[in-house]
Amino acid sequence: MSLRRRITAAAALAVAAVAVTLGVTGYLSTRSHLIGELQQELHGRANSFLQPHTSGQGGPGRTRPGAGGPGSPGGPSAPSGPPLGGAPGYFQFVHPDGSVVAGDGGTPQLPVDARTLAIARRAHGSFFSTARVHGIHVEVLTIGDPSDHYAVEVAEPLTAVDSVLHGLLLTYGLLVGAGVLLAGLLGAVIARTALAPIERFSAQTEQVTSALDRPRRLEEGGTEELARLAASFNQTLDALERSIQAQRHLIADASHELRTPMAALRSNIQIFLEAHRLPEHERAGLQDAIIAELDELTQLVADVLELARGSALTEHTEAIELDAVVRDAIARAQRRAPQLEFSAELEPTVVVNAPDRVARAVTNVIDNARKWSPPGGRIEVVLRHGVLYVRDHGPGFEEKDLEHVFDRFYRAEQSRRMPGSGLGLAIVKQAAEAHGGLAQAANAPDGGGILRVSFDPSTLAATDGPTPQAQAPASASR
Repeated sequence: MSLRRRITAAAALAVAAVAVTLGVTGYLSTRSHLIGELQQELHGRANSFLQPHTSGQGGPGRTRPGAGGPGSPGGPSAPSGPPLGGAPGYFQFVHPDGSVVAGDGGTPQLPVDARTLAIARRAHGSFFSTARVHGIHVEVLTIGDPSDHYAVEVAEPLTAVDSVLHGLLLTYGLLVGAGVLLAGLLGAVIARTALAPIERFSAQTEQVTSALDRPRRLEEGGTEELARLAASFNQTLDALERSIQAQRHLIADASHELRTPMAALRSNIQIFLEAHRLPEHERAGLQDAIIAELDELTQLVADVLELARGSALTEHTEAIELDAVVRDAIARAQRRAPQLEFSAELEPTVVVNAPDRVARAVTNVIDNARKWSPPGGRIEVVLRHGVLYVRDHGPGFEEKDLEHVFDRFYRAEQSRRMPGSGLGLAIVKQAAEAHGGLAQAANAPDGGGILRVSFDPSTLAATDGPTPQAQAPASASR
């Protein structure tokens, strides 16, 4: 069901509920009032039979039933009274023994039940009831006479009351129906008016999303709710545009970086096809160059694929012994650079992250230090309170390069003559930020560079160990 139909239905149901409530309340109030008046009238008629009498005779206007008076068995006949349902009403007397004497001297017509007999025997108390006698709906008052020890049943027809109530039912039914119909019409108008801004907003969003290559933004005006919705949508568009731009830059940069090794590889392969004309030592050097270029191309493709994953949380995460990962990375670096000295101070540390992503980031951090360490240099690796610090004793960072160290494909001036694509530290930052960590670069006071990496946001407050905030002028850049 559409929102417009829901608003229309809700308005119609609300008005219908109010109309029904008012109708039922009015009906019950009117019924209570009419029946209350009738019951008061019955009490007045009954009191005429309950007036005190003297010398065993009834009071004025009353003949005592069962005492030789009219209407009693064996006594003279009572004057003919009004028929049941007439305007003056009808009455009969119920004795404790269960005998009943009609007020008009005829056959008793009102029902006598256990409650009526109990009142007659106690000669005290009263109650109202309704009955249908010969098709006539009547209200009956049963009341005890403590003077003569019997009960009097007085009845009046409810014909007039029922007629009024039936008329009220028809009137209220028509009013409720008309109210629901009017509420439906008004609800449709209200829904159309209320949803008009949303429909305009939807039309604008459809136009914007259908042309993402031409950046546009929604107007943040109108009501407070729509303004907030437009602002939220614009923020989403900003994030989407940044993501698209980042992917485009990544593809452009990767294409640029791939062009050089692929061109060199193509040239070397073409030469290798004529390798039978080359001396043996040149042929061996050419083979080594082709393999090195293939390795570089493979590494570059792997780095691009890693960056394309983005900083989003990966589905497969598990508890990782970070100190063991760092120890393995140091061992591989020592095998590749036996001329360097490594010192390690590793605390047992467990983080929850993607194992392959963390291992690659740790390897890149240590390889970066190995790459910039002079022969015989020392690399210090510290893992303390979940934070990894790696320091080399190389040239350090230039001030202008510090804010770009972790950018994709960024390479400082002197590093452009060295192998690499400028993606290693970008991968480190992405792996750290994927789970709320961070990566920082700084210069050591006495020379060399420091990289600080955390894979867990709970460890960001750690300040022990080498501090990357301390910086000293550097003589070279990476």
